[in-house]
Amino acid sequence: MRVFITGGSGLVGSAVVAELLAHGHSVLALARSERSALALKTAGAEPLAGGLADLDAVRAGAERADGVIHLAFSNDFSSADALAGAIAEETAALTALGEVLTGSDRPLVTVSGTPFAPGRPATEDDPVPTDGPVGGRGRTVTAILGLAGRGVRSSAVRLPRTVHNNGTGGFAGLLTQIARQSGVSGYPGDGTQRWPAVHALDAAVLFRLALEQAPAGTSWHAVDDEGDAVRDIAAVIGRRLGLPVRPVPVETYGPLGPIFATDQPASSAKTRAELGWVPVHPRLLADLEHIRP
Repeated sequence: MRVFITGGSGLVGSAVVAELLAHGHSVLALARSERSALALKTAGAEPLAGGLADLDAVRAGAERADGVIHLAFSNDFSSADALAGAIAEETAALTALGEVLTGSDRPLVTVSGTPFAPGRPATEDDPVPTDGPVGGRGRTVTAILGLAGRGVRSSAVRLPRTVHNNGTGGFAGLLTQIARQSGVSGYPGDGTQRWPAVHALDAAVLFRLALEQAPAGTSWHAVDDEGDAVRDIAAVIGRRLGLPVRPVPVETYGPLGPIFATDQPASSAKTRAELGWVPVHPRLLADLEHIRP
């Protein structure tokens, strides 16, 4: 299959590109810079110049492909306005992808986040939030899954709060970054809230499986750790960096503060049973041991 991918040079995207190529697919990847284009070409993909906001390039990539995997997202969480802008940019791109693929029965795999389910781990059958800081993203993903009724084999791989590789990535990576800047390995609240996690290489396998197998309109959970306590995550970060570990105000995390403070474990039982996905790489707390002091 010839696969068009956005976000192919990022932490998850680079793993997805390698996974696709290793299983006989060819890859056309959106590249917003010469550096990204070189990395993609070195990996074995064909770069297509353009960023997520370049809708002509986005459409052109989809038109040349047998299937699409969307991963690109501006990870600017500095303010509520920046986050809203990133969501709006993604929405426009996904809408364009859907328009190209309508009526073709080609797969469109998009990315989402695991939802929150009060008092229990969230499952693949739980809806994503359509209000709150990331509600706009939830509304867009819901609309893309709705394209199943218009001849698109759309599916969503829901990523947990931390997708990691070699001690970096995801919300745990943000905690590490903030700890380096502030001199404290902090966590919001009492730290008992749980975050799910997955290794990027395991997540990449699930994106491939969804591309190849997922029925139209379905959602899947790329979750290995159902939920690690945030204070346990902070403890490893603090030990690796030689920093004190203690609670800090929720406001420390800007627009993501309410999400950081929420207990949000998630299950992947359905995904494992129906798609045969089996994560094999190190889990989060073990992988954080790779953090360099």
